[in-house]
Amino acid sequence: MGDDPRTALAHTLRDERARMLAALVRRWGFDLAEECLDAAVEHALRQWPAEGVPTSPRAWLLAVARRRAIDAVRHRAMADEAHHTVRLCADDLAEALEDPARHLPDDRLRLLFTCCHPALAPETQVALALRWLSGLSTDDVARAFCVPTATMAQRLTRAKAKIEGAGIPYEVPGRDELPARLARVLEVIYAIFNESYVATSGDALTRVDLAREALRLAMLAVELMPAEATAHALLALLTLVHARHDARTDADGTPVSLEDQDRTRWDADALARGRAHLLHSLTLGPPSPWTYEAAIHAVHGDAPRYADTDFAQIVALYDLLAARVDSPVVRLNAAVARAHTDGPAEALARVERLANELTAHPSFHAARADLLARLGRVDEARAAWDRAIATTRNEAERRFLQRRRARVG
Repeated sequence: MGDDPRTALAHTLRDERARMLAALVRRWGFDLAEECLDAAVEHALRQWPAEGVPTSPRAWLLAVARRRAIDAVRHRAMADEAHHTVRLCADDLAEALEDPARHLPDDRLRLLFTCCHPALAPETQVALALRWLSGLSTDDVARAFCVPTATMAQRLTRAKAKIEGAGIPYEVPGRDELPARLARVLEVIYAIFNESYVATSGDALTRVDLAREALRLAMLAVELMPAEATAHALLALLTLVHARHDARTDADGTPVSLEDQDRTRWDADALARGRAHLLHSLTLGPPSPWTYEAAIHAVHGDAPRYADTDFAQIVALYDLLAARVDSPVVRLNAAVARAHTDGPAEALARVERLANELTAHPSFHAARADLLARLGRVDEARAAWDRAIATTRNEAERRFLQRRRARVG
């Protein structure tokens, strides 16, 4: 009760929004669920400063949102359906107040499979998951897809209408459908984690809430299909990357390069779990692209110092990955790794071949700047850093790039 109300509300929304939204969508559909949750947040902003933060903020918000939904159904003159729905929601409310987390994990998994239904276009699936499960604004999702906000808003609206109009079921599919549906679900989980790794915009480099949500969903996918190699490979990748989270930023939130990270701050237990899932995935089936990505991060995790990193093995793994995934980002990372085996000149030549595909990506300009600086081409390096700084929308990343530029020469 002594918490600052606005801070408590912000933390609750950061950590629990996806769970609350998923629980509401189960009964009310997308639009009404979001409308009622937003109304509950507005009510909290008015009431909590006067009456204090409730013991369970999530249960309080869910209760208010459910009451708002019941009122909305009544006001829409759906008498028969409202009577039935009110009875169902009264049961849900009693369960939520007794144990607010009781049904929420399954609800989020149901929502994820709904977002990833094959009737929806792949781009739309990822956009819906980022918007509904990850809590990104429509503007942030639009930036992630490099389209205008109005265009993305229309896509999301059409997708929600298609889900409700076509009667797409809000459920985890049956066992016979799971293998075909799981691949797309895993890709969406991967997209959510990527957004957490370097946030599209904002002051913080990472979004820990998204990373934890992606990890939790990946664990659920493994529990759902424990014999599926790709599920274990993705969980391995996410676990190995997130194990370095605490060392990725300094005290003011500015990124720390892999070379300069304090490796004693890496989570050794998480690294061990990631390796275990990686090895287990290899016993279940052939390697997937996530297997090779996880293996690359495992090699980094094995090195007690940056200088001890087996870059020859990393380059070989990137070659295997590039043979499976036609991605300019993969080719960029492979080129950067080659600076340690073939020298910065060869790496720069490979990076510059990607200029047309990655000109809007700060990572391309930063990689080019670093390689130019190693070659002593100081003026060109500064210009490349300037381009990287101008391209990023993340404030923490911008501070990092500015510091790197200041060190040139």
